[in-house]
Amino acid sequence: MPELDLLHTFVEIHRTGSLTAAARRLGLTQPAVSGHLARLEQQLGEPLFVRTRRGVTPTARADELARRAGPPLDRLRDVLTDDGEPATRLGVVRLGGPAEMLTTRILPALAPLTGRGLKLRATLGLAEDLLSALEEERLDLVVSAIRPAGRAVAATPFVDEEFVLVGPTALARTIDQELLAADPVKALAHLPLVAYADELPIIRRYWRGEFGRRPPNEVAAVVPDLRAVLALAIAGAGVSVLPRYLVDPALAAGSLEPLHQAAVPPLNTLYLATRVGGLADASVALVHRRLLARARSWGSL
Repeated sequence: MPELDLLHTFVEIHRTGSLTAAARRLGLTQPAVSGHLARLEQQLGEPLFVRTRRGVTPTARADELARRAGPPLDRLRDVLTDDGEPATRLGVVRLGGPAEMLTTRILPALAPLTGRGLKLRATLGLAEDLLSALEEERLDLVVSAIRPAGRAVAATPFVDEEFVLVGPTALARTIDQELLAADPVKALAHLPLVAYADELPIIRRYWRGEFGRRPPNEVAAVVPDLRAVLALAIAGAGVSVLPRYLVDPALAAGSLEPLHQAAVPPLNTLYLATRVGGLADASVALVHRRLLARARSWGSL
C-alpha cells in the first residue's frame, strides 16, 4: 500500500531528524524521501516538520503521528521481513546503562520489541557498578562508557559520543574571543562550571584534551545526572561539557551556545557488554542486534 510507504518514510525522518539520514536507512535518494514527505503532508493538509540548519524539527502533529504509527509499523516490518529473528515470544532482558543514554536513545529503540513479548528491566547507574552486576549475573546487557576488562565480559563497540563545551548566551558574551584563541584556559577561567561529579570527570577530560590543563574555574553546581546539568546550564547557572545528543535541541533553540570549537570533536566510545556466552539467549541477542542496527543510523551522538 502506497500510504504505508509514506508513513514508513515519515517515521524514519522523525526518528533520525534528517531527510538525508532517513534516505540512507531506507535505501532511497533524498529527493524520493522529500517526495514521500510532501505527499503525506499534502494528504494531511499541514506540514509535519520545520526545516532547520541541523535537519528537521517535528511539529506537534508529527510527534503524535509518530507515536501512533511507529510501533505498528515496526511490528508489521518484523512480520514481513525475513530477518532471521525468533518468531516466538521473547523473554526478560535485564539492561543497564547511563540514565541519559537509556532514556533518550536506548529504551525508545527497544520499545517496539515489547510488542513481541520482550520484557525489559532497566537499571540506571555508573559503568563500574553496572559491569559488576553483569559479572554477578544480575544484568544481561550493559551499555558501558568504559571498555570492560574482565575475562567474563565480552564488549562490542557500540556508538561514539561527541562532547561539546556549552553555556548560556549571557555567559558566552563575557568571553574575550581574542584571548580565547591565544589562551583558552585564561579566557574561560571566569565561567562557573556545572558538573556531573565533584571530580569533574567529563569537564576535566575536555580541558586536558583540548587545552592541556585542568580547569581552574569555580564549580557552581554538581548533580549526577546530565539532564539536570543541561537544565542548570540553560537556566544560567554555568557552563558545562555535555554529549551532543543531549545539547543539540538547546543549541538549535538558542538556549545554549557552543563556547569552543574543537579541531577534532572529542569522542568517547560506548560499548555493549554481555557475559561471555550471553548472546546464546535469544532475547539478549535480539536486543544486542537491534541496538547495533540503530547505532549505525545515529552516527556520532
